This record gives sequence, C-alpha cells and structure tokens, in this order.
Amino acid sequence: MTDTRPIAISAPEPRTLELIFTPEALKRLKETYRIVEADPEDIAGLGDDVLSQARYIIGQPPLSAGTLDRMANLRCILNVESNLINNMPYDVLFARGIHVVTTGQVFAEPVAELGLAMALNLARGIIDADVDFREGRERWGGDGNAGARLLSGSDIGIIGFGDLGKALARVLSGFRARIRVFDPWLPPSMLKEAGVEPASLDSVLGESDFIFVVAAVTSENRGFLGSDAFGRMRKGAAFILLSRADVVDFDALMATVERGHIVAASDVFPEEPLAAEHPVRRLKGFVRSAHRAGALDSAFKKMGDMVLEDMALMDRGLPPMRCKRAERETVSRMRSRPVSVN
Repeated sequence: MTDTRPIAISAPEPRTLELIFTPEALKRLKETYRIVEADPEDIAGLGDDVLSQARYIIGQPPLSAGTLDRMANLRCILNVESNLINNMPYDVLFARGIHVVTTGQVFAEPVAELGLAMALNLARGIIDADVDFREGRERWGGDGNAGARLLSGSDIGIIGFGDLGKALARVLSGFRARIRVFDPWLPPSMLKEAGVEPASLDSVLGESDFIFVVAAVTSENRGFLGSDAFGRMRKGAAFILLSRADVVDFDALMATVERGHIVAASDVFPEEPLAAEHPVRRLKGFVRSAHRAGALDSAFKKMGDMVLEDMALMDRGLPPMRCKRAERETVSRMRSRPVSVN
C-alpha cells in the first residue's frame, strides 16, 4: 500500500525529536508525516524519491543550491537549533517562497528570568554571602551589605531588543526602573510602544547601573563591546551577557572586571565547554553559568508544539504563524555558531 503521508526530513542536531516533542506530540508527528531520519551533513545523499517529495525539514542542515534543486516540494525549513546560521543559500529559498523559521523564541522567558537572577545576585552578593556562610565567615545584617544596592529604581540598559530583550523588559517591569534600549535594527516607535526608552549605545553604556546584552551576533557587531565600551560604563555597574559571547571582547571584559571597574555575569563563553584552566573560572566579581539559561525541558517541548502547529497550517496552504520567520534582509548577516550541547 502506498504511503501518502507528506515527507518530513528529520535532522534536528544537536536536538533530538525525543527532546523537543512530548511523547503525545511525537506520536502525532509520526502518524501525520513520513519521517525520514538523516545525518545533517548528508541530506544530499538521500534518494530523489525522498528529496523530490520532502515537504519539510526539521533542523538546520547545510544545504547547497544543487540539493535544493532536487527538492521541488519543499515548503519550510523548521530550525529547532534556534540560531540562524549562514549555511544555506537563503536567496534561493526566498526566491522560491520556501519558509525558513526558527523556534528560538521559546528560550526568551527562561533566559530573561536567569538574567534577572544574575542581576539580583550582582546587586546583593547572594552567591558570595552563601559561600561565606558555608565556610563560617558570614557577616550579619548591615555588615554583610557593603556595596549592596537595589535593582528597583535603577537605570537599566538593554543592548538588543528581539524576543529575549522584550521578555527581559517584561520581567523587569515591576522594578520601577528606567530602561534604555539600544537596537539599531528597530525604529524608535517600536521601542516606545514596548514601554522602553530608545537610546544610543553611548547612553546605554554610560548611564546604566545594570546592562543586559541580548543582541544576536551579526557580520557587523562581532566583538563590538571592547575595552573602550567597558571603560565608559559607570564604576561598579553590572554587565550581564546572555546572548552570545562573540559580541564582546571577552579578554577586555575580564580585564575590566579584574581591575574592579565593573562586575559581570555571563551564561555564554568564547568556547564551550570552557577550558578547565580558563581564567574566568577564578575571576572575582564575575558570576558564571554554563549556557544553561534557556535549557529547560518545558522550553524544548514547546518547540515541538510550535513545529506541529505550523506544519498543520502549511498543510492547509497557510503561512507559518507560531515560529519566527527569517527575514531576507537580515538572515545572511547572522554569525552565531551552532550550539554544541542541549
């Protein structure tokens, strides 16, 4: 009997279908579609009987124009890695009307909440106080609050205002802070509508007590936050890096923290996993998290739900609505590296 289900090529590395779909959703996926498992590096090695009929790709495998030529029925590439990587001919995809969508927005709220926790820790020294308590050298009451300050009523700067920046503004909304945002890809009116203040990079750097970096890495901004930028920050300000380490000069960041000008926290690093001897591991005034801000099972499972909903829409000839669509003007500028761990 001929299998008439639409073909979906599964190449979700570094994710797995079991990670991003609940058992019930995975069952529905496999009942609705003929799933063809493939190594991301060998999509071109699939037979024409598969490629010519494939409707969807779940993943972000490298694709050539020649491979796409063989995929006459492809409607959408559903990127479940979350970063848009310049590893396929986006001009060809857009010219043919093939959607490229990402599920990365599922991480926005979890990352924003961890960013808030990092800011509160840098403001109140929670980790250091806990370590002191464990080792019997705690300082009680006011003696334990030297250098402590409030997040409430402070000046906050956000660099980048995509899904993560918007989520961060929401979790910070109850702190009655003045929130300035620098994002050269957005018109000022959109920032004002979100309840934040459009600002220059100089203003965000020089007038903030807390600075959150949530900008994606692009061809224009790699390493754009260096020693000069850190030097312009207020003495004692807190710098929280949540998006990608490539937007900063990490050595300059460490040097600025080491000399006591600022404190910092980061969930991302120039190399991951980080080398055992990397100096940031021992740097006082620096809070570290092992790229775990968004890696919640609830977020991963939400990916699968979004993928299923958008595939159902496209099966009816409608555009995807749950996942975020890549834009032709910006997708080729993205320079994020793929994640290596879940």
